[in-house]
Amino acid sequence: MSSKPISVLITGANRGLGLEMVKQMVDTQSPLTPLSVLFACCRDPDGPRAEALQALAKMHKDTIKIIRMDTADRSSIKQSAEQVGSLLGENGLNLVINNAAILTHSTVADSTPETMAKDFNTNVIGPMSVIQEFLPYLRAAAKNSAEPGMSCRKAAVVNLSTILGSIELTSQSYENFSTLPYRVSKAALNMLITCAAVELKKDEILCTLLHPGWVRTDMGGANASIDAQESVQGMLKIMNSMTEKHNGVLLDYKGQSIPW
Repeated sequence: MSSKPISVLITGANRGLGLEMVKQMVDTQSPLTPLSVLFACCRDPDGPRAEALQALAKMHKDTIKIIRMDTADRSSIKQSAEQVGSLLGENGLNLVINNAAILTHSTVADSTPETMAKDFNTNVIGPMSVIQEFLPYLRAAAKNSAEPGMSCRKAAVVNLSTILGSIELTSQSYENFSTLPYRVSKAALNMLITCAAVELKKDEILCTLLHPGWVRTDMGGANASIDAQESVQGMLKIMNSMTEKHNGVLLDYKGQSIPW
């Protein structure tokens, strides 16, 4: 028996891990296929940084819908939710992947209130606002699903976090990666999603966190240890196997647990 097609929304889908997720999820070999629709969100769909996404969307016109969304702007998120809602119908939205993020390189000594606020706004308030605005569609998907328990095929919010947000492991990595605003914002994201996991459990909406690894992207840099293809392959495999036992956990792209 084939799986029921699912609806997916990805933020920051125009480059890096977000774009690679779009590529792999429209591939028929992806563990999360088949798709009914994939909403690929980015700040400037018509700009030069979205050309690869636009080309991909032209190849998959029936599946990929490009949506304008700036996750640092609450009104933009609200407008995108209204647009997505008008296209979804009654079945709701099965999977939201909060991928969009920014990274500021600064330390305790030289970070400013402005840099802290900028990272926090995109990396914490952005995902919170996305969850809030798309919650009615996630609830609709959970209600309309015949699948028991929790899963990414039913209703889920998967949030890309990082090992750099681990308080326990900070002493092992801070000297090499002294990205204070990013670390603090991702630690806050971990708490946000842990709270969401508890709060939305009654709705059977899975909320979880994934560390993609140190990936060769614009954010990760050329010296990172893995490429985007390997990272996304691992994360999609994990997403496809998630159940209620993964609610409120932090795993890496290989499925290993990361301490808080």
